[in-house]
Amino acid sequence: MSDTKLKIPRLLQAILVIIGIYLGFILVFDVVLGQLIPASLLTMYMFFVVAGVFMVFTFTEESAQELVAPIKSLVDDPGRKTVRNIVFVIVPLLAGAATYYKMLPSFDAPVELRTIHPAPPSSLKAFGKRYDLLSLENPYRKFEKEDPEKFEQLVREGGDVYIRNCQYCHGDKLDGKGPYAQGLNPVPLNFTDVGTIAQLQESFLFWRIATGGPGLPKEATPWISSMPVWQDFLSEEEIWKVILYLYDYTGYQPRSWEHE
Repeated sequence: MSDTKLKIPRLLQAILVIIGIYLGFILVFDVVLGQLIPASLLTMYMFFVVAGVFMVFTFTEESAQELVAPIKSLVDDPGRKTVRNIVFVIVPLLAGAATYYKMLPSFDAPVELRTIHPAPPSSLKAFGKRYDLLSLENPYRKFEKEDPEKFEQLVREGGDVYIRNCQYCHGDKLDGKGPYAQGLNPVPLNFTDVGTIAQLQESFLFWRIATGGPGLPKEATPWISSMPVWQDFLSEEEIWKVILYLYDYTGYQPRSWEHE
């Protein structure tokens, strides 16, 4: 009785090696180190892994021919017409599905946005003047104690401004699920999340709203924002009133320098 060995096709060997290395990255970072590996970094690693694997598996002419033999047989062999047609339909469908689901926006903002915020500049130029963000305060906040009735009116006015301009992205419930949210990546912030405005001073919100996405500093990467430069559309007073509304609706109190 002759011994027969099960020989794994060279193409399948290459695929298994790539999958094994990919799972190894996940195992080492997620299980051993307990760290979440960024998708962009994993993609870069796997690009070099795939390139390296195929360089090794095509080192000689013989090994290269052996690697592509299953593909060549699938394309050239008349007896595999049915399998070939199935593969040519399934592969594009899988690629299209993967691309489609990858492009779907997630309502879960990136982890970075929930743990750290881009550092604001020390000063801000807007509405034709310069503001010191280290000492800037909401001029209407004082009415919360001094004149509650006037304060409530200012909050209502801020709510009107928000509904007219902001709810399309941030939602009428301030949860980041406005009608335009699905077309944005990353999705708008959920102000009801304790990791957003509850962690910030009002001066920070004034800076972010007034200057929008283009106002983010270069060192703020990977933060990106589709928010327009609202100082081009709203007045200084309207922005401050919107900020009052954001905190009043969510029930949070803005952080102050006294409590830092």
